[in-house]
Amino acid sequence: MGPRVRGDDDVVAMTRFSHLPIVTFALAAIALASAVAPALAAENSAIASRQRAEKKSFTDAEIIDGFFKTAFGAEFHLAGRVDRIRKYNGPVRVFAQGASRPDRNAQLAKVVADIARLVRHLDIALAGTADDANVVVTLVRDRDLFRTIQRFYGDERAREIRRSLDPQCLSGFRKNEGSEIEHSDVILPVDKGDFVFLDCAYEELLQSLGPINDTNALPWTMFNDKVSMGFFDVYDQYLLNILYDPRVKAGMTIEEVKAVLPEVLADVRAWVRKVNGLAE
Repeated sequence: MGPRVRGDDDVVAMTRFSHLPIVTFALAAIALASAVAPALAAENSAIASRQRAEKKSFTDAEIIDGFFKTAFGAEFHLAGRVDRIRKYNGPVRVFAQGASRPDRNAQLAKVVADIARLVRHLDIALAGTADDANVVVTLVRDRDLFRTIQRFYGDERAREIRRSLDPQCLSGFRKNEGSEIEHSDVILPVDKGDFVFLDCAYEELLQSLGPINDTNALPWTMFNDKVSMGFFDVYDQYLLNILYDPRVKAGMTIEEVKAVLPEVLADVRAWVRKVNGLAE
């Protein structure tokens, strides 16, 4: 199945749904700079070396600050509120389409499995068909990236995206009035090398799950256009595990999250320590 054409009468214009969906975009301008999960590290020695240098110890304040900076707001959005928690409320199924690259499909499968292993309350896996998926990943050649963005979002918005952020990869999601994400689209380049592909795959897949707001204020997160990871780092594991804790619900305000965060963070710390073999 090819990319859906989007225009004034489709998802962006929000006229085909009985409720008001929102489309929000995260666009990553990838600079070749940083570090892949253990299962993928061997595929890129530069990634492996950066992973060994990863910062893994954070204060509660550092984690909380990052969560609020990324889980609320939006780097680029078309309409609707961005002051509520946005997340999937149910299983997430990922399907890849587009450019035929078996090696990239295999890497993407490992990325999805890694996210599933590291985020405790998130049910994420590959789907057999696009119809069974709520996250559709479109693989493209780099030269076709802008043309693909045009097909998805129309000429005017594509030009605005390129002018504002000039992305190397892109993700966006549609959510309902309750801020539950209903569908995400991810566009990844297949021919820019392993580092860029893995960096894009992790960042855009994770942002398609809710933490869509990039920020340059946090040096430890992949959700920073000045930072490239290529793997699912410990700091971002904290953020995603907080987001997908059942006590943090779609539609919550900052104040509502603050009320449950102390007990959530205690449990998340224990989980992240366990899956990463970190010391107390």
